[in-house]
Amino acid sequence: MHTKETITNSDINHNKKQVIVVGGGFAGLQLARNLDKRYFNVLLIDKINHHQFQPLFYQVATSQIEPASISFPFRNIFKGQKHIQIRMAELLRVKPDQQTITTTTGDFEYDYLIIATGCKTNYFGNPNIQNNSFSLKTTFDSITIRNHILLTFEKVIAAKKEDRESLLNLAIVGGGPTGVELAGAFSEIKNEILPKDYHDVDFSTFTIRLIEGSDRILGNMSPQSGKAAARYLKKMGVILQTNTFVKNYDGETITLSTGETIKTKNVIWAAGVTGNPIEGLSENVLVPGNRIKVDRQNKVNRFSNIFAVGDIAYMETPKYPKGHPQVANVAINQARLLAKNLKRALLNKPLKDYEYVDLGSMATIGRNKAVVDLPFIKFKGYPAWLVWMFLHLMLILSVRNRLIIFINWAWLYITKNTSLRLILTPGRNTRNNH
Repeated sequence: MHTKETITNSDINHNKKQVIVVGGGFAGLQLARNLDKRYFNVLLIDKINHHQFQPLFYQVATSQIEPASISFPFRNIFKGQKHIQIRMAELLRVKPDQQTITTTTGDFEYDYLIIATGCKTNYFGNPNIQNNSFSLKTTFDSITIRNHILLTFEKVIAAKKEDRESLLNLAIVGGGPTGVELAGAFSEIKNEILPKDYHDVDFSTFTIRLIEGSDRILGNMSPQSGKAAARYLKKMGVILQTNTFVKNYDGETITLSTGETIKTKNVIWAAGVTGNPIEGLSENVLVPGNRIKVDRQNKVNRFSNIFAVGDIAYMETPKYPKGHPQVANVAINQARLLAKNLKRALLNKPLKDYEYVDLGSMATIGRNKAVVDLPFIKFKGYPAWLVWMFLHLMLILSVRNRLIIFINWAWLYITKNTSLRLILTPGRNTRNNH
């Protein structure tokens, strides 16, 4: 039975508006940080207790950096900010008529509700693929992939010859930035690190393939960047299969639209996202992909005090009639503008429309290899790799974490090695079995 919880603290001013932010990703975090504490009390709700820096998940999955370097506890981020409360809970239902939400820890009242729940992996309705492949949407996912891949190499040593093929095949599905970066990173591990760790394994038979349904990889970037990334990957030994869809994967064999079947125990699914459904909102506010349709101020259609920001929000503008790209820059700037607009509304000032300014896009393929598309120039190689590193370091929340990641990157660059290849699995003993 759910009880209604009242948020109280010494900072509360009864004239303040209660804002509930659901989701602590790029959008939710920026919104909570930018709301003026003189006018708003904030309740941040998330299923986990930390903000995750998604662009570097692939580096955790490939043992290049530690998960703690890209994960930031909310209570540490907002320590000392008494107008911000945090609850580790999952949103179950929105009740617009009552201005409440139901969560796994109870009901909460709001004056303004901000939905920033992001998106989840899209398996296109195929339960076999969902149950047998790995996704990369959370820090936990990245640790799971790291453990699985390292355990796979341990199994290869003792495996029978007929079983080695499936262990030494890695399929990455989806040729966007995540898939490209994973393929590049695993290729570098294959060539530089694994032969030194596992002397008894012939890693020339370790096959990394990147499968993409469209006619090229990095479809969100310029054709020349896509072609450059493809050349880099092929040179690194990655098998590229474009115009190819995965029809099924049962945990043993992946079946492709070409009719080809591949034995593999290792499939990472990075082929698209879909919105996290929200109970209580009418279906007519949703668009294909389960995103929530919003106006230019991120207000959900038909509601005066419910907003959606970031990947979950679908906003049509003259420049982007099919919605904005689901990238961090959109999420961050939508949240910052909404924080200002909520204050403007209280002060009876006119609201401003959101307009996306495309600052460019980039992807890294490996050591000294990256592609960058800026509005005024496109480039690749070592300069692009330096730009990629610098911009991602600047996006990291903590100066300390930036330094740790930079040191890890520098060490990896100099030695072509890392000492982070830990396999973390549950022990045999549990609390109830000692």
